[in-house]
Amino acid sequence: MTTLFISDLHLDAERPQITELFGRFVRDEARGADALYILGDLFEAWVGDDDPAETGAFVAAELKALADSGVPVFFIRGNRDFLLGREYADRAGMRILPDPAVIVLYGRPVLIGHGDLLCTDDVAYQQFRAQTRHPRWQAQFLAQPLAARLAFAQQARAASKAHQAGLKDDGRMETITDVAPATVEETFVRYGVDTMIHGHTHRPAIHELDAGGRACKRVVLGDWYEQGSVLRVDRDGLRLQALD
Repeated sequence: MTTLFISDLHLDAERPQITELFGRFVRDEARGADALYILGDLFEAWVGDDDPAETGAFVAAELKALADSGVPVFFIRGNRDFLLGREYADRAGMRILPDPAVIVLYGRPVLIGHGDLLCTDDVAYQQFRAQTRHPRWQAQFLAQPLAARLAFAQQARAASKAHQAGLKDDGRMETITDVAPATVEETFVRYGVDTMIHGHTHRPAIHELDAGGRACKRVVLGDWYEQGSVLRVDRDGLRLQALD
């Protein structure tokens, strides 16, 4: 039996082939898994559980069928879908976990999260993150009409692209948008684990490092913009692979 980890699918109506790939993955491989963990950015944008978009309805139906078949589905919010709430999670049969969270995986504690909290060198993003995670901000935002929220999401995506373009122009893109090594080491030491799994950076890899005098492993999940990416974990180890 295998536990599956995915993140950064960024599902939306503009890339139906990736949504279809996700559906096949859930119906086929995931049906035989011990559990499925989705570590954020399941959707390209999420402005509230009342959004009637077809992609959200499709995903909820597929995940609910998976959960009803006996496979637990766990979800950690990402920077694109941090407003996904319990109403949608219930429809999808998902259990929302805090970010980060420690789970026991085949007898070993493992830290999982979306990964954006590790990118502390991107000060502008961390300030935006702190603002939009505040309960008062979220309550005020969700009280707005759906059209206004959708417009805000478009503006935020445009601002994010402009921010990244500016970092690229001055040569800081690779370092600012990746994890900060000191924050990674501090996180390993704080939680007392030797394995961490996260997404967000779109740099799939398995990193071996020393943290607090311990040999540690940091697994970065891939995004689903061009193809799928899945981490398969069982008692014998882990495998990070592309999914066609």
